[in-house]
Amino acid sequence: MIATLIAFVVSLALIFLRLPIAIALAVVGYIGLFYTTGEIPARTIVGMSAQASTMSYSLSVLPLFVLMGNLVAGAGISGNLFRSAQLFIGHRRGGLAMATIVACGGFGAICGSSVATAATMSKVAMPSMRKYGYDDDLSAATLAAGGTLGILIPPSVIMVIYAVTTQSHIGMLFAGGIVPGLLGVLGYVLAIRWVAWRRPNAAPRAEKATWAERIHSLRAIWPVIILFTLVMGGIYSGFFTATEAAGIGAVGALVFAMTAKALSWKELWGIFIDTAMVSTALFGILFGASVFVEFINLTGVHHYLEELVQNTSIPPLGIIFIIISVYIVLGCLLESVSMILITVPVFFPIITSLGYDPVWFGLLVVISTEIGLITPPIGINLFVIKSMVPDISMRKIFTGVIPFIVADIIRICIIAVFPGIVLWLPYLLFK
Repeated sequence: MIATLIAFVVSLALIFLRLPIAIALAVVGYIGLFYTTGEIPARTIVGMSAQASTMSYSLSVLPLFVLMGNLVAGAGISGNLFRSAQLFIGHRRGGLAMATIVACGGFGAICGSSVATAATMSKVAMPSMRKYGYDDDLSAATLAAGGTLGILIPPSVIMVIYAVTTQSHIGMLFAGGIVPGLLGVLGYVLAIRWVAWRRPNAAPRAEKATWAERIHSLRAIWPVIILFTLVMGGIYSGFFTATEAAGIGAVGALVFAMTAKALSWKELWGIFIDTAMVSTALFGILFGASVFVEFINLTGVHHYLEELVQNTSIPPLGIIFIIISVYIVLGCLLESVSMILITVPVFFPIITSLGYDPVWFGLLVVISTEIGLITPPIGINLFVIKSMVPDISMRKIFTGVIPFIVADIIRICIIAVFPGIVLWLPYLLFK
């Protein structure tokens, strides 16, 4: 147990010293393996981890979904989503902020990345909200919170990582993410309505559009509907696997981008390069985390925690809320992929020993990660928005995001207490 705590503390310290996450985890893991098993076994384990983390067929879905999201972002579909949502609800008080949330949800359905969703939508929505006089704290917080929907509404890179780590069904996780994603959109919209009710001047109304303008705007978002239906519909119907769906989605996004003539050849090449870099970073984190986890498993900490849970007087639901709290705190400090790779192998045996459903737990993990992304003082999405709009102070962003955090906490409590809310759809489609 002490060795595990030391490993976590040292790895976090190295990460805070700006050592790349993959290297920090790999170094700490290898040193632990070296002192525990010796040089030759440690080198053997590292070699096997490198092969397992890069040669798995299931992991080929990652670069394909990343490519699909990058193509969609580059083709300007995010702007079409926002404009359409703006025309439908922008005339209401707080309508532009609510339109941003809806657009983030739509963009998340074809992106799969929280940071990418927040950064992309900030370029589209912030100018409009400033034009109509929205307070900066509400605008920035809306973009930071809306960005978190990118890792929950399927397809989600984080869900793929969790599924590969726990050998869970990717399709069931994707299906399970739909209801929490819709609840997230609803919760954020209600948070905006609450702010607009308390401070009417913070969220003025925009002009009311005609129904002809609204209907016409829907024509520009048909690629999103087709891509989502093609990818998710194919998986849910069993017509093709998640990996095949990712390939089809990437090709479909490329066709739409080329048809719309929104990308030059130089921009397209830049998207391919960026996809390769992001994918390489993901696989690097996978490798480093796998070495680290091998050492953690060797210490037997998961057996210790299982015994501790079985012998404690804390009820199972109390254990769940403790784990959720750990994820929220870690979400402020760590990148979501590395956090899941490090912690899930430790917590997953506890969850299964308590008899909880792996799909349900995976969704709780993703939602907890979402909350961490917007929790001060180190929520990653908050700093993404700060980098995109540097003239807004961090104090305003921290203050503005509080109603959205409250909405998230209410949502995760509901899902934790009532698992059937998210499990009925996965079991309806796949059982």
